[in-house]
Amino acid sequence: MRITILFGGSNRERLVSVASAQALHQALPEADLWWWDVEDKVHVVQSKQLLEHARPFEDEFKPGTSGIPLEQALDRAKAEDRVLVLGLHGGRAENGELQVMCEARGVAFTGSGSASSHLAFDKIAAKRFAALGGVTPPANIALDDIDEAFAEYGKLIAKPARDGSSYGLIFVNARQDLVAVRNAAKHEDYVIEPYIAGVEATCGVLERTDGSIISLPPIEIIPGEGNFDYAAKYLLSTTQEICPGRFAPEITAALKAQAMLAHRAMSCTGYSRSDFIVSAKGLVYLETNTLPGLTKSSLYPKALKAEGIAFDDFLRGLVELAGRGVRK
Repeated sequence: MRITILFGGSNRERLVSVASAQALHQALPEADLWWWDVEDKVHVVQSKQLLEHARPFEDEFKPGTSGIPLEQALDRAKAEDRVLVLGLHGGRAENGELQVMCEARGVAFTGSGSASSHLAFDKIAAKRFAALGGVTPPANIALDDIDEAFAEYGKLIAKPARDGSSYGLIFVNARQDLVAVRNAAKHEDYVIEPYIAGVEATCGVLERTDGSIISLPPIEIIPGEGNFDYAAKYLLSTTQEICPGRFAPEITAALKAQAMLAHRAMSCTGYSRSDFIVSAKGLVYLETNTLPGLTKSSLYPKALKAEGIAFDDFLRGLVELAGRGVRK
């Protein structure tokens, strides 16, 4: 099968996607490069164009070539027996829409299928399934109840129900922040939860070609400016991501176990990464990412390295699993 890295997308996380694609291409130098633009066209990109794009987290990638419609590109992928390595994040790239388009054509792709992707991307549904699978999520607060909830908890956190990379996070520390939540909720669905104090942690899960499945070493996150938003993730050098995290052995074991439970509750495939708060009352589940970032500075590659797994071996394993699972 011909390996093709598909990156970009029509949502806000396309900038992160470019950085992921740079790391993917360096590990898979023989792979073709396809850029999916905001107008739903796919462009063939040359290696030099991608690798010389210097500020992927801040500047738009512009290949300067004519593209073909996404549907036509997927038809071509099927005709040419390509396996798509998804260097994509968020939006239609991660919510199951792209995956179902591939499945309908019998195109092989890395990561979870359409149903699992759609479930995990919806934070409300994902929390419900994670709870059924044995993981503890925070309480949901209805928009109409935020005044009473703020009075009860003192702090709240609000985030888009279907988005990623910490876009749109609102930390409710004062009554005027409630106005910001109500205004944001006019434009998209929001998840509102009590703010839970504790240490932020994330834990990856990996399915291997021999049929085994493992949890990777958990990572401890210390945001540089107090909140783990987009800037803290990708732009601030003061953010600390410690891998393996400095957790007690029983906390490490619990994080690994709960990441595995979340992965299985949503029937993820290949790999995933689940986020938690290590609070005084125990672990609290936040969300599961079916296409976590794979940039050089991303969390999942750090966990792979701590486990002793080379990045290119990880990718070639995903490609093999994708090829096995393709519909004929």
